[in-house]
Amino acid sequence: MAIKDLLVHVDDSKACASRLHAAVQLARTHQAHLTGLYVIPPIENFLMYAVEPLFASYRERLQKPLLERRDAARKRFDAATDDEEIVAEWRDTEGGLTRSLNTSARYADLVMIGQHDADDPADQTEGLAGRLVLGSGRPCLVIPYIGAQEILGKHILVAWNAGREAVRAVNDAMPILQAAESVSVLAVDPPSGTRGEGPIPSADICHHLARHGVHAEAASSLVEDIDIGSFLLSHAADRGIDLIVMGAYGHSRLSEMILGGVTKSMLQHMTVPVFMSH
Repeated sequence: MAIKDLLVHVDDSKACASRLHAAVQLARTHQAHLTGLYVIPPIENFLMYAVEPLFASYRERLQKPLLERRDAARKRFDAATDDEEIVAEWRDTEGGLTRSLNTSARYADLVMIGQHDADDPADQTEGLAGRLVLGSGRPCLVIPYIGAQEILGKHILVAWNAGREAVRAVNDAMPILQAAESVSVLAVDPPSGTRGEGPIPSADICHHLARHGVHAEAASSLVEDIDIGSFLLSHAADRGIDLIVMGAYGHSRLSEMILGGVTKSMLQHMTVPVFMSH
C-alpha cells in the first residue's frame, strides 16, 4: 500500500513546528496529500443550562482565546506548507482530542503526532500516542519533541520479534522502507529452540523485505543489563538511525502502564521518530 494520505496533529506546543516540517518532508517524498488537524477543546457541558443571553455572552468570552490559538496554528500550518510541492489541507474541529484524531485517522494512511513534553504547558497530549496506536486502526509516526533529522527515513531500524504487532508494523511501513537508503532488522533477545527463527533470527523477514525491493541487514543481540527500549535507542544512536519501526503493545496496555514495557519506554524516552502499529 502506498502512503498517499497523511494526517498530522497541529497544536500549540513548541514541538509542533518540527512535527510539521517532518510531515511536509514525508508528504513530498511520497507525493501524499497532507491534512493538518487542529482540535479546539470543547466548552464544558454545564454551560448549556445557563440563561440563554448569559450563556451566549459567556461562551463567546471563553471561545475567543481558543479561536485565536486556532487561527495562529492555521498560520503556522500555512507557512509550513506554502511554497512546497505538496497538496495540503487544513481542518479544525471542536471536541475531545483523542476522539477527533481517531475519527480523522480512519481516512488516512498514516497519523503523525508528537511525543508528549511534560515541560511544555501548551502540550496537552499526555497519553495520546498510546490511545491512538490502539484505537485509530492506523499506524502512528511519533515525532520526538526534540525534533527529527532533516530527511526522515533514510536509515531505518526495524525492531523485530516476529510478533503480530511487529508484522503489522513492517507491512504498514513498507513504502517508507522501500524509500530508505539502509534498513537494519534487529531481533533483541530472540527465542531459541522450537519457538525460535533458526540460526539467523530476522533472516526470514529480511528475505520477505527483499522481495519487496528492500535490502535489509539481519542482526540480533542479547540484552542483560539494560531494558530493551534503552538498548534500541542506544543502538539507533550508534548506527545513525533516523527512524525506528516497531510493533506497539505486544503485551496489554494495562501491564505496560503498571510494569513498564518497550512501548512505554520508547514513548517516554525516544530520541528519533518511531513508527508504531498495533
